Amino acid sequence: MPRRHFDQRIVVAIVYVCGMLMNSIDSTIVTVALATLSRQFNVSPSAIDAVVVSYIVSLAVFIPASGWLGDRFGTKRIFLLALAIFTTASALCGLSGSFGQLIIFRALQGMGGGMLTPVGMAMLYRTFPPEERVQVGRILMLVTILGPASGPILGGFIIEKLSWHWAFFVNIPVGVTAFLFGSLFLKEHREPAAGGFDLAGFLLAGSGFASLMYALSEGSTKGWTAPLVLGTGLAGALILLAFVIVELRVAAPMVQLSVLKDRLFRSCTMTSLFASAGFLGILFLVPLFLQVARGASPLSSGLTTFPEALGVVSSTQVVAWLYPRIGPRRLMCGGLVWVATMMALLCTVGLGTSDWIVRLLMFLIGVGMACVFLPSQAAAFATISRAATGRAATLSSVQRQIGAATGIALVSTVLAAVGPTRIGADGLAHAHLGAYYAAFLMSAVLALIGAGLALAIPDRDAAATMVIRRRAKRGEAPVLVGEAD
Repeated sequence: MPRRHFDQRIVVAIVYVCGMLMNSIDSTIVTVALATLSRQFNVSPSAIDAVVVSYIVSLAVFIPASGWLGDRFGTKRIFLLALAIFTTASALCGLSGSFGQLIIFRALQGMGGGMLTPVGMAMLYRTFPPEERVQVGRILMLVTILGPASGPILGGFIIEKLSWHWAFFVNIPVGVTAFLFGSLFLKEHREPAAGGFDLAGFLLAGSGFASLMYALSEGSTKGWTAPLVLGTGLAGALILLAFVIVELRVAAPMVQLSVLKDRLFRSCTMTSLFASAGFLGILFLVPLFLQVARGASPLSSGLTTFPEALGVVSSTQVVAWLYPRIGPRRLMCGGLVWVATMMALLCTVGLGTSDWIVRLLMFLIGVGMACVFLPSQAAAFATISRAATGRAATLSSVQRQIGAATGIALVSTVLAAVGPTRIGADGLAHAHLGAYYAAFLMSAVLALIGAGLALAIPDRDAAATMVIRRRAKRGEAPVLVGEAD
């Protein structure tokens, strides 16, 4: 079939989902594999986290430049380049013969991953018009939810049944397939007014963001007052302050901070930051609680947390029906209050509580998060111009990474501060449930902050996405019959 017959909405959706699922699943699989990698390379548990940190820092360096690269050289070209780098680096990680090689190849993976998400998101939002943004939200939720949720299950299976090499090799068939399909059927898009390369912006954004992400990743384990953590955190904050000052004065900035003047994009972005922090904090905590405190295996833990993905998927249709009728503000606020309540109820789970109670609560958290993810993804770019979409996608990706790192850092810090173990009367260390409960409540607080910020979302600005699509007669296009007030 000739290329022109392929609907770009279908093509972009396929390559985006493949690329993002590969990216998101990889992170969770590697986390599950850390203990095995520690034994394989004879590295201490405290040092093995360099496998994660090297990826995160590299990701942070290349995300800020991704929007400009896509605008300047073409979104198809940069997305396929990112796919090729990520897939090749995955193969090299699996073939690593030393710990040093693994760290280098993980940094290379981060380079590809840092360009995949923003460029892919820009392609998606440019392809789907505002009235179809709810469909975009459904596509994005496949990546946002199924990736992190299925990663622990797949990782547990791979580590228990295969070998650590397959934690990386699993990316290869998906990456190669997406690359070939995209090469054949994706259309190129460039922005004529992309501007020149902003070297100062790239250096400041990359170094500042990387330093901040390192501090957030390491603070909870090494201590927030550790010289390296404190130094990189302060340096990152100061560099990013300088970055903001420079970018506001540059005629053609690498990161267009001016898009934050758009109140709908800004309010959705801030709400999503805290929603992501709370949600990913829970996704980090619950497996830890199940495995360390309750003694579950990685595979069993993954199967117990997976119902949150089922909660999102099963409620998506209802949320999509509600969205044009009540708007993003009330959906997101109500959803986050619901999520915070379910997170707080995790404090009722004891060592002997049935796994099915945990599964039910995780399912209900997923139901609430569907009320957050789909409206946010549908509304956030509603008033962003086509030309500014690539740069806005960059900021959205930065927000997602900061939210995830902040949520995990905060709940880890609370867990460590209270103490996850206590010495019992028998002189042995026992799980201290109070520490986990305090961390659960920290996630709930983050979700409640997000609920408060959601009240500032202007439904009227999102009107273009709040259309009711009725089924048309055979051979006719769907009819848009109204907008929510």
